[in-house]
Amino acid sequence: MNLIKTENRINKLFNTRKQGILSVYYSAGFPALSDTARIAGLLQESGADIIEIGVPYSDPIADGPTIQESNSKALKNGMSINLLFEQLASIREKVDLPIILMGYINPVLQYGMGKFCERCEKIGIDGLILPDLPMAEYMEVYKVDFEKHNLKNIFLITPQTSEDRIREIDRNTDGFIYMVSSASITGAKSGISEEQVKYFERVKSMKLNNPTLIGFGISNRESFDLACQYASGAIIGSAFINVLDKADNLEKDIEVYIKSIKGK
Repeated sequence: MNLIKTENRINKLFNTRKQGILSVYYSAGFPALSDTARIAGLLQESGADIIEIGVPYSDPIADGPTIQESNSKALKNGMSINLLFEQLASIREKVDLPIILMGYINPVLQYGMGKFCERCEKIGIDGLILPDLPMAEYMEVYKVDFEKHNLKNIFLITPQTSEDRIREIDRNTDGFIYMVSSASITGAKSGISEEQVKYFERVKSMKLNNPTLIGFGISNRESFDLACQYASGAIIGSAFINVLDKADNLEKDIEVYIKSIKGK
């Protein structure tokens, strides 16, 4: 008997909300090893819309110094893929937001792609971001695992991505497209440049089938609101990691920061 799969939470969110979506990234096992599930719950309580949990890796290619440092601390704390799955085993008892895992392909392949996707489905993970997984390899080899386990593969585009490539990504996406705001590594920047706005306008004018979220350099209400003019929302990572790193009280500091972004 075939089981009927429930609607993926990412699709459900974008089917009901078109604007002002806030996705928040943090590294699993940071600042303390046991904080992973706790922070997810606090993000939901504070008004985030999507939770993006980083799987710490010793050799990240897209992460700036802030996220690299949080990854390094998490690894020193003892974080691993197995432990992350254990920490998230009962996450759906208290968090109903879409949850995405962001990592790199080598640790996932070492774990086993099929096994990794199966455990994600069992826990209730909705999508994966693997920046170094080539689209051709995904389509030819791994798409079957993602679809079998109701996982969305989130592709990234940058200002250097051609229109043909963006449209190819759009055709092969069923979720949202991660719109990297610049060709640099992650990190909170001082502002969004005129050149970046032209890129945002170019992508918006393409009228893609899938929604987009803008990431890299979004750190405050001003940059979030600007991103929301050109996309369905934005992703905050490094700025939130800084909040966690300096927090005296996680409950209070997370709530204050998220509400400062969303203005509620």
